[in-house]
Amino acid sequence: MSKQRAKLVVGNWKMHGRLAENATLLQAVAQGAGELPADVRVGVCVPCPYLGQTQSLLEGSKVVWGVQDVSAFTHGAYTGEVAAQMAVDFAATLAIVGHSERRAYHRESSELVAVKTQRALEVGLTPIVCVGETLEEREAGSTEQVVGAQLDEVLAKLSAEDAARIVVAYEPVWAIGTGKSATSDEAQAVHAFLRSRLAAKGAAVADVPVLYGGSVKPENAEELFREPDIDGGLIGGASLKDQDFLAICRAAAATSVAG
Repeated sequence: MSKQRAKLVVGNWKMHGRLAENATLLQAVAQGAGELPADVRVGVCVPCPYLGQTQSLLEGSKVVWGVQDVSAFTHGAYTGEVAAQMAVDFAATLAIVGHSERRAYHRESSELVAVKTQRALEVGLTPIVCVGETLEEREAGSTEQVVGAQLDEVLAKLSAEDAARIVVAYEPVWAIGTGKSATSDEAQAVHAFLRSRLAAKGAAVADVPVLYGGSVKPENAEELFREPDIDGGLIGGASLKDQDFLAICRAAAATSVAG
């Protein structure tokens, strides 16, 4: 089942950014990404107030952009929410859903994540569906049970055709922002498990990109990306530094189909 697929690297800025800093970062990333092979795709998911700036600076470049969450509602009296269609108005193409920080700090359930995935797909966004286990769950031997249930909740609400349009990101909660990363063997084992779950939904779904996130750095990116079921990365802190982010993108190029 495993084969080499084109790579995708997406930066998740989280709640970081200022207009001047963003401009410098986005311009550098756009320039650097332009030197990558065609089969390496690059994206950034920025805070919603910066979507207009991001669109103006990245339009026409190789880099696509998106948001870090979407509302489960399409419109209405939901103060503070951002509808998926609003992101599309700024030519966004990506939407992170179910990030562990949303699950933990905002008590988002897998059922809600599934609804948000549907809202993203309805307007043409590519949802990056995040799954991951805590350190306690990993030490209890529950990793596959936890991430399998998180993914299954989403797949159950989608047709095979829609499921083939998502991206999955495995982010072990214990590795996010801690400086600790899963070893390439540990990450590959979970990615292979997730791919088997995807394949059960349909042949087309088996080739959905499965990204790794959790303290990916220039130093470990190439080793991770060489694994057969790791199709790139969802990058947190390193995406805020253009040189680090571009180094990770180059690691993806070195391990891509063409590479």
